[in-house]
Amino acid sequence: MLKNNSDPILKRKGMILVPEIEIKKGESFEGAMRRFKRKIEEEGILREVRDRKHYEKPSERKRKKMKQSKRR
Repeated sequence: MLKNNSDPILKRKGMILVPEIEIKKGESFEGAMRRFKRKIEEEGILREVRDRKHYEKPSERKRKKMKQSKRR
């Protein structure tokens, strides 16, 4: 199983890999859900979903990137 969703070949082919977690014996649903949310956050899936919610023109992306680099 692939560990990382950032494989460019898979993105070109349109394949989507969903993060998976194994529920440990005796683990509560809340604990498993926390681990799943943490894994999604680490892989940047939520950020990408938020970014793709609305179309952003290339010029807007460039302007946003420049603004972020100036803050650093």
